[in-house]
Amino acid sequence: MAAAAVMLIGPAAMACGDDSGGGDSGTPPEPSVEKTSTPSQPSESAESTEDDADAPAEPAAAEKEVRENWEKFFDPEVSLKDKEAVLENGPKMRAVLASFSGDERGEQVAAEVGEVEFTAADEADVTYALTLKGATALPDASGTAVNQDDTWKVSVKTLCALVKLSGNASPGPGC
Repeated sequence: MAAAAVMLIGPAAMACGDDSGGGDSGTPPEPSVEKTSTPSQPSESAESTEDDADAPAEPAAAEKEVRENWEKFFDPEVSLKDKEAVLENGPKMRAVLASFSGDERGEQVAAEVGEVEFTAADEADVTYALTLKGATALPDASGTAVNQDDTWKVSVKTLCALVKLSGNASPGPGC
């Protein structure tokens, strides 16, 4: 089932249209599939950040927005335009989103956010479960959220890591 979940992103790789790389010159993180625990419910992790420089001004509100926007991005009922609004460089990644959203399996995928840990005032590590038809396909994957234009968004490097996980060694421009 995990293979089916990641294969749904394969067609999206052919449609990449941005060569910015999400603003990060580093290698995209690989989604973690080694952990087997289920995501936890919203926690106080954002409120108990040890170093205030690593957290946004209002961590609880930021965590709430990360969770909402992350789940919106993976919600099959959400329009392409609304998904674009919660993806870093969304307009530049429109072709990837169109391919992702148009795939039959893409209409059956959702994400449940487990943990949000701020690594900077404008970036957070996100642990989430990717489900296919309600069954957990990737139980404890990891990605990043970024604050772009005062909105917390799914990072391009997260989307690109999922595309790479689908088996496409060269995801294309933008990834």
